[in-house]
Amino acid sequence: MTIELKVPSAGESITEVIVSEWLKEEGAWVDTDEVVAVVQTEKADIEIVAPAAGKLSKRLKGTGDSAAVGDVIALIDESAARPEDGAPTAPPAPRAPPPAPVAAKVAPPAAPLVQPRATPTARRALREAGVDPSTLGLAEDTLLTLGDVKRLTGGVTARAPTGAVLSREEESVPMTPLRKKIAERLVEAQRTAAILTTFNEVDLSVVMALRKQHQEAFTKRYGVKLGFMSFFIKAAIEGLKEFPGVNAEIRGDDIVYKNYYDIGIAVGGGRGLIVPVLRGAERMSFAELERTIADFGERARINRIKPDELQGGTFTISNGGVYGSMMSTPILNPPQSGILGMHAIQERPVVRDGQIVIRPMMYLALSYDHRVVDGREAVSFLVRMKQVLEEPARLLLEV
Repeated sequence: MTIELKVPSAGESITEVIVSEWLKEEGAWVDTDEVVAVVQTEKADIEIVAPAAGKLSKRLKGTGDSAAVGDVIALIDESAARPEDGAPTAPPAPRAPPPAPVAAKVAPPAAPLVQPRATPTARRALREAGVDPSTLGLAEDTLLTLGDVKRLTGGVTARAPTGAVLSREEESVPMTPLRKKIAERLVEAQRTAAILTTFNEVDLSVVMALRKQHQEAFTKRYGVKLGFMSFFIKAAIEGLKEFPGVNAEIRGDDIVYKNYYDIGIAVGGGRGLIVPVLRGAERMSFAELERTIADFGERARINRIKPDELQGGTFTISNGGVYGSMMSTPILNPPQSGILGMHAIQERPVVRDGQIVIRPMMYLALSYDHRVVDGREAVSFLVRMKQVLEEPARLLLEV
């Protein structure tokens, strides 16, 4: 009996996917619930598992092909005989590792070398860096772009000799579903909301001292480092409780105020910025927040965030400071009414008790929907965050 392997539903708004990876070759045996392929949606990657055990008799879609939800992408022969233990079967398709900075020259893997495809500018960058693409350990059907090469080689390229004619080649790479969705949502936010941004700055001396004092004990007890993000989430929740409009949304002709705090954390994924959601963040401890954020970051890097983890969210925090940003005006994540932008920490001279002192300072930015949030509320929200971050004891005393 032939079993059809179909693209599963991935949420109401998702109708099309791209086959990004095959983990099984034609002729290979697959077990029930074994991952056979990975498809890319506008929100996340989804693993497609075998509904029954059998031989993967035919793949109907290739890597990079698009498919609609419900389409059959492969056939499984359920009547095929299971291979005996030790019997040879078709080898699994090589799986490309997630992009990550590595040395410019990588030691060849033990497996047979393959020659991945590359765009013209990517091929030139590989030549300039002196890197053989077959040594990168990538799948044969991988399409390397210039950006991929820079990440894989650590950005090392040779300088063109003086007087050399520079190439004017162009490369055209299809937008991924995720990038398309990001573009649509950014334009939607600008078109439908009255977005304003207000700024403040916070002295992180006390937070940094607390982290330094308790880092070793915290890490030993909870198995995760105490970062900055958990402090900012806690402070944001205090602000949202006091100014609920920043945690609200417009629904039709109504403003919906939410008495729960599902905080979206913007993280850089393997294919773009995504915003997984910390549900019920107000009930989470510092350790639970840090563990969940670390897990999001790791799974985002390898494109394994689940679609339902990107749904909803009442407020978003984006930390451009990890990339060195000093100040920005973050764009709302519709239909939310507020988004907080964190930035780089820099030692700056400030006045304390009439004296000029050096303090670790960060600029905060709150972009908000002026249809729901007035300027006074937005400014007061950041002031409340500033108070809590500069005096974290307020979290314990609830003042």
